[in-house]
Amino acid sequence: MNKTAYHGLLPMATLGILGIFTAGAITDSALIPVAPSTMARMGTVDERFQSYNIEMLEITGGDFWKPYGKTGGMAQTTPNSGSNLPAGMNPDMYQYRPPINLAKSRLRKLAAALGPAYMRVSGTWGNTTYFHDFDDPPPKNPPAGFKGVLTRQQWKGVVEFSHAVNARIVTSFATGVGTRDAGGAWTPQEASKLLAYTKSLGGDIAAAEFMNEPTAAAMGGAPNGYDAAAYGRDMAVFVPFMRKAAPDMIILGPGSVGEGGVFEMFAGMPFLKSEDLLKATGPVFDMFSYHFYGAVSQRCASMGQSAMTTAEAALSDEWLSRTNGVERFYGGLRDRFEAGKPLWITETADAACGGNPWASTFLDSFRYLNQLGSMAQRGVLVVAHNTLDASDYGLLDENTLIPRPNYWSALLWRKLMGTTVLDAAIPSIPGMHVYAHCLRDTSGGVALLAINADRTKSRSFRLPVTAERYTLTAKNLSSMHVQLNGKQLDLGADDVLPPLHGVNIPSGRTMFTPTSITFLAIPGANNAACRLEP
Repeated sequence: MNKTAYHGLLPMATLGILGIFTAGAITDSALIPVAPSTMARMGTVDERFQSYNIEMLEITGGDFWKPYGKTGGMAQTTPNSGSNLPAGMNPDMYQYRPPINLAKSRLRKLAAALGPAYMRVSGTWGNTTYFHDFDDPPPKNPPAGFKGVLTRQQWKGVVEFSHAVNARIVTSFATGVGTRDAGGAWTPQEASKLLAYTKSLGGDIAAAEFMNEPTAAAMGGAPNGYDAAAYGRDMAVFVPFMRKAAPDMIILGPGSVGEGGVFEMFAGMPFLKSEDLLKATGPVFDMFSYHFYGAVSQRCASMGQSAMTTAEAALSDEWLSRTNGVERFYGGLRDRFEAGKPLWITETADAACGGNPWASTFLDSFRYLNQLGSMAQRGVLVVAHNTLDASDYGLLDENTLIPRPNYWSALLWRKLMGTTVLDAAIPSIPGMHVYAHCLRDTSGGVALLAINADRTKSRSFRLPVTAERYTLTAKNLSSMHVQLNGKQLDLGADDVLPPLHGVNIPSGRTMFTPTSITFLAIPGANNAACRLEP
């Protein structure tokens, strides 16, 4: 492709054929100067910043979110088993899924391409999962106080997958009724078995939360009447035990969800406040973790319209900024109760309850990448997307393991965005979101992420040096296929990933058309904050 195609220098007919620019878009753009050489360092993120979840329920098999049908409603597919449904939830929202096969070649190839990463194996169902620490067949039904069973073979698959794809394990532990003594106190018996078996396999658990989402403890299988004081008593057992049994493991917490002014997800259910949990524990966490969902999906419409969103709002500044408001809320709690502790988002996606129908389309890539860029700027060290391959918000289709648009976005982030975060110093422009990092593995280089979420207006930058351009577009926003510089991204024979080549562009004007996402690699930026040690 001619490199001038990205500068509005080709005839309009040619631009239309490329599917990247339109005649109407070019006249709307104002020239914005960019100075990559002087962008200041803002901080750093973990080398495994971009991470993902594999639900514990995927490992064991069980009832997970029922997929949408072609018309957007929930499909009439395999019924749920009814054995491990979260408390208080509508069973019609779920269907049974068999245990995932983590040895599949395609799954491993695609996950490995995102490494290094963290893989979080947790979720609501993990709170009530019994670990069958024997090689003989598991019991037909879980022991009393549990809702699911994890076998040695299944957890061995997790450890082997972790090694194969360079993704360190993050988890939480069983905390339901079955883990407690006669007085209701939590005991580390289940956690001890999982830690010991992991070590025997040559694996390790890099980080863990005590339980999944303690603010929604009732839904997660906690004993009746469980409150912040009970959480504090549990943590008084958990923390000393982990300091001794797994001294190198990062203790994350509290791992809350549903607060921060966006919506109260569990309206009508017993809902604990993070402030009360933190008051009950004191400063015990190594890293402050929380979960973020900007809405609940259409599956959970019964929670009220105020908790939901629409496809029409998916590119709005208000929607894309919701992650910032929730970070301010939890960051404020961190400052009060765990001052100086880094932030981790250990679970996030477009919407809780399995994601909306458009979570699997190009429309959600704007949220996905904007959240990574924004959270990196705000000092969040790790962001774990929910999920790698389950339900509508998976990076991969759970049946075919074909990459969805967010997977290609993740792959480009991994290729270009290094761990040093820069201030792009771009003025605020409605619909335009710009982030800068040092260019991965390139001394002095800078990578820009320019997200034009405006549906009608284009924007233009003036670059002082040459660059390589990687622009993601789609034939329509609801497409499950994405183009890189005008060419559709697809797996090749034997699941070979296509080469992600940029287009060389000269210094001067470069344009970003409506509803496009562009990475710019600027190896010659000569930014002092990005110089690698010799």
